Order: sequence, then C-alpha cells, then structure tokens
Amino acid sequence: MELMNEKLGVTREEEQRCGEDILIEKSKAEIMRTIVEREDPSSKDVDDHTLRRFLRAQDLDVDKASDMFLRYLNWKRTIIPNGYIAEREIRNELAQNKLFIQGYSKKGQPIIVLLGNKHKPSKSSLDEFKRCVVYAFDKICARIPSGKDNFIAIADLEGWGYKNSDVRGYIAALLILQDCYPERLGKLFFIHVPYMFMTAWKMICPFLDSRTTKKICFVENKKLRATLHSEIDEDQLPEIYGGKLPLVPVQDI
Repeated sequence: MELMNEKLGVTREEEQRCGEDILIEKSKAEIMRTIVEREDPSSKDVDDHTLRRFLRAQDLDVDKASDMFLRYLNWKRTIIPNGYIAEREIRNELAQNKLFIQGYSKKGQPIIVLLGNKHKPSKSSLDEFKRCVVYAFDKICARIPSGKDNFIAIADLEGWGYKNSDVRGYIAALLILQDCYPERLGKLFFIHVPYMFMTAWKMICPFLDSRTTKKICFVENKKLRATLHSEIDEDQLPEIYGGKLPLVPVQDI
C-alpha cells in the first residue's frame, strides 16, 4: 500500500487525513440513518454507501443530506413506482436512438454518450423524457464497478439546432442527476458545441449547484482528442472519437 501511494504521490499525512475523513463520513452516515429511518422506514433497505453519497453532496451536513434523501425517496415512489422504467414507457424516446453506453475511463468509470442532434422534443413529452433520463441513469449506474462511485458523460452537440433545443428538458435532466443521483457524475464533457447553445446554457446554469458545475467541461474542438484521451484509453473510446469501440444503444445494454 505504501509503495502504491508513493507512485500516486500520496503522502502518509494525506493518507491519514483521508482515513480520518472516511471515519467522519461513516460516523455521520450512522446519525443520518437514524434520522431517515425514523421519518421513512423504507430507508432501512438503503445501504450505507448510498447515504454517504447524499452526505458528500451536502458537504457532510447531516440535516441537509437527510432532507435531500427523504425527498429522493418520495420522488422515486412517484416516478418509479415499479422500481424500474420499462422500455414500453419510453418508446418515443428510445426510437430517437440518441443515448449510448460504451467503454470505461482510465479510472474505471463507465461512459455514456448523448447525441444532441437526435434529441427531438416535439416527438415526445417532458414526462416521457424524464422517465428516459431515469432509465439511462439506472443503466449507466448499474455498470459502475464495485469500489467506484461515478460515470463519465459525453454530450455531443454536433449538428445541434433549434429543433433540438429543449431548455426545460435539459434542466429537468440535470436536476434529476444532481438531486436524485448525487455524486454519480464524474465528469460531463460538452463537445462540438455550437455558439447558439450557449444561450440555452445561460438559462440552465442557474439551476445547478457548484458541485455539479465544476464537473462540467466545455471542450474546444482543437482540444477534443487530447481531452478525451487524457481520460479514456483508445481501446475504450468510441469509434466516432478515434477509439476502437462501436457505440451501443442504451436499450441494448
């Protein structure tokens, strides 16, 4: 372990602080469990790892994390009453063939790709879109390896135009990610971004907290290859970005 930490540039002091942080987090998770189980007995079915993600999302503030988690349980009962989203519930969304899952980052994070020019809000409803978002997040989270917490997303906006613009949908998707899947996002890369998308982004950004926005990166075209290769090995990168893996539609995973 010491040799590994030396290779990673981790000092003994840093290792000790990390261990202390984990102990504090675990201790607060125990307090949080007492609170949420009192308010909602179904919390007993949730593992400590999940509670700790909500804690980290609220900077280890037990009261705020408990409130956030209880809101999540209520949301889940409403939008996922059967425990999962069936494909028959999102046929119009899946028919657009815009979501793909393929490969892992150098850190072992699964990768999800969205082709923004295939998103057609006129072909579906906001409710169906939100169900599709949940379906996709559940799919990608199921591929997160044990010991890892998050995934990488690539939002490819090449060919994106007014017919694809959907500010309400984008806000809804990012709020679901932020509020119901806390700490699941490792990084979100926006690539091939047209100038007019930034007008929409200015309306979206105020709804996001700082923990979410700091994980979002707008990549310049000239830096695209270098940026993706810094995170993803060539044999795990989708073919359309110079890698070796074909994109696999989310429903085929």
